Amino acid sequence: MLYDTDRCGTKNGASLGPLCQNGRRITGNSEAGTGGGGKVFTARIRIGAPGVRRAWAGLRAYPELTKIRLTSLVVATTAVGFVMAGAVRPHLAQLVQTLVGTTLAAAGAMALNQYLEAARDARMNRTMHRPLPSGVITPRHALVFGLVVATAGLVILAAFANLLTATLGLTVVLVYTLVYTPLKPRSPLCTLAGAVCGAIPPMMGWTAAGAGLGFGAWLLAGVLFLWQIPHFLALAWLYREDYARGGFRMLPVVDASGGATGRMAVLYSLALVPVGIFAALGGVTGWRFAAAALALGCCLLVLSSLLAIRRTDVVARRLFFATLAYLPLLLAAMVADRLQPAANLAVALLAPGR
Repeated sequence: MLYDTDRCGTKNGASLGPLCQNGRRITGNSEAGTGGGGKVFTARIRIGAPGVRRAWAGLRAYPELTKIRLTSLVVATTAVGFVMAGAVRPHLAQLVQTLVGTTLAAAGAMALNQYLEAARDARMNRTMHRPLPSGVITPRHALVFGLVVATAGLVILAAFANLLTATLGLTVVLVYTLVYTPLKPRSPLCTLAGAVCGAIPPMMGWTAAGAGLGFGAWLLAGVLFLWQIPHFLALAWLYREDYARGGFRMLPVVDASGGATGRMAVLYSLALVPVGIFAALGGVTGWRFAAAALALGCCLLVLSSLLAIRRTDVVARRLFFATLAYLPLLLAAMVADRLQPAANLAVALLAPGR
């Protein structure tokens, strides 16, 4: 609650202050005054509290409207793609421009997704308090915001990165809003469409660095695609009842026994096990990364296998958190391996006696 403090009173029968009448201060819905005799009193005036609260609620709504955590993941994987493209000494300005464009394009796509799903989000416990179902932001505002922000991001990518990167960004926006979102209430295949959207950002970073869509770009995309399946299946298993209320046909919703959900998690986790070996054989990384990726992949495979066997919320939650740890650890190991030659060179140049 915001208040202001002012002074008011009378002197020789005349009121002091433009809002004083007969020794009383008029404050709209509130009054304050004195008994006269020239005594001065202090009035506490309530100012614009509802408007301030509404403005603050509106500002707080934007991170949720743009799904800030998911958008941050998109930006992070784009940055990894940029570095892995061979930019041992990356052009910082080019990287920043690429990340700004990617951020805006992803944020716009997230807003459009929520515009299209507002009615279904209102039925689900985990999404009913999002900006549109709660009425903090109007559907028209979300639509205009999403279109403007996504377009701005794509324009930045085209102007400061290249047309190929902008085209990949446009592909993400279109697939996410026109394929993935409409598929969610129709088919479990929506998860694969969503995984395509998540696989493209590292390719955007790769091409923004000036490299072509070679083996390394497709390897990164493959890792992101494969990782998303066990990650999302574990989450969807935990919220399968909520997704059912929203009318979404995720695999755990239509797979009552959980058998197919477990098998799919195992299949895609198994495919992640050899990615480090492929990266080393393809010259994208060294063998130290291959060893780290193999260990991380085996851990993920074990937890996916437990989900296939037990199919409990406890196991699904463990798998979900394991996927959250797997990706940053894998990408960090990949970047560290890629930058190791530059680090060795810097140490050699700074060594005493040189």
